[in-house]
Amino acid sequence: MTERGEIVFGEARIKYQVVRSPRRRKTIELTVDAPGVVRVAAPVDTPAEQVEETVRRRAGWIIRHDGATTAYAPPRRFVSGESLPYLGRSVRLTVHPTDDARVAVRFHHWEFDVDVPRSLQGEERLEKVRAAFEAWYRDRAALKLPPRVKRISSLIGVQPKAVLIRDQRRRWASCAPDGTLRFNWRAVMAPPALLDYVIAHELAHLRVRGHTPEYWSVVAQAVPDYRIRRARLREVGPLLNI
Repeated sequence: MTERGEIVFGEARIKYQVVRSPRRRKTIELTVDAPGVVRVAAPVDTPAEQVEETVRRRAGWIIRHDGATTAYAPPRRFVSGESLPYLGRSVRLTVHPTDDARVAVRFHHWEFDVDVPRSLQGEERLEKVRAAFEAWYRDRAALKLPPRVKRISSLIGVQPKAVLIRDQRRRWASCAPDGTLRFNWRAVMAPPALLDYVIAHELAHLRVRGHTPEYWSVVAQAVPDYRIRRARLREVGPLLNI
């Protein structure tokens, strides 16, 4: 089970996940994932209080490293009235307690209806509902991304080998040397304009590998205002998570 924590630093809400390793003897290491989740690697016997204090001491660095934003996704409780992001919109959530054995997510008329077994409580409930939503977002990403990739590919003049959906915690997408594009499933939470920027950013690498002026001119063929979209993605990116 994943160990999670959260601190408030000024107006910023910073969530973090703790990964304990027997191979790590003394040091605690912090990394910031692209969607705004902080990962803390710590020795197995490190007290939770010490982990939290380390995150507090590094809070300023965390915010700067994440693009100087102070907006973070609030901790999800998955209760009725809560909203989750999808294609740039906030989708209201309604929870229906059931006697079924599994969590079921339904999306209709821009609303989420979720069946949650009454037997699920506490952290187990959060994990099971979060997993059900991740599966839903993965399916939506697999549905929505390929047509957009095809359209933007024609604008740039390239053809990717394959489009895959992955859990890429450190980036929104990646382009392999063989032409395979891998997208973070969370990308489908972003507004369509920002999603198109992410796609163009990767497709342009099929023509130019580095981030040179020539590369950005290729990106501009599909998204002329890429600078605006890039800046906006940095602002809202930490909010695109569950």
